[in-house]
Amino acid sequence: MRSSAYIVAFLICFSLPPGALAQSGRSNTQSDVHPAPSAEQYVPLLGDIMNAVQTRHMKLWFAGKALNWELATYELRQLKAGLLEAAVMYDGIPVTNATIMTSPVQSVAEAIDAKDSKRFAKAVGELTEGCNGCHKSMARGFIVMKLPKGSPFGNQVFPAPRQ
Repeated sequence: MRSSAYIVAFLICFSLPPGALAQSGRSNTQSDVHPAPSAEQYVPLLGDIMNAVQTRHMKLWFAGKALNWELATYELRQLKAGLLEAAVMYDGIPVTNATIMTSPVQSVAEAIDAKDSKRFAKAVGELTEGCNGCHKSMARGFIVMKLPKGSPFGNQVFPAPRQ
């Protein structure tokens, strides 16, 4: 594992928001994003990791809207893990792209801890803007995230179960 991956792991483990990965020093065109070298280890496609992050983004939103703070906490943790996975497994992702997500993720975590639905909505909006900023910086501005309006998860209940 590259030393920058250790830095990312350290930042993730010892702070709430995702950390940073050292820049590769190359331009950020589609051909410049490559999996980090690994010896016969499966490396998921970046698009597959981001699809999982997108799913977590939707579930985070619906959990928070339903005031299911336990599920929102879980989904935020899973979303952060996906972002970390992308940063560690793919070089060519600039350090600023990882660190710019720190503040929005922290704001979402704080809103969840406070069980504050207004702060939550604002923070998830900022998180979504951070996603779009990252996409633009990676020459993928055609991938635009927004807050979902309707849940595609007809098989999941988002309000917390009554105890």
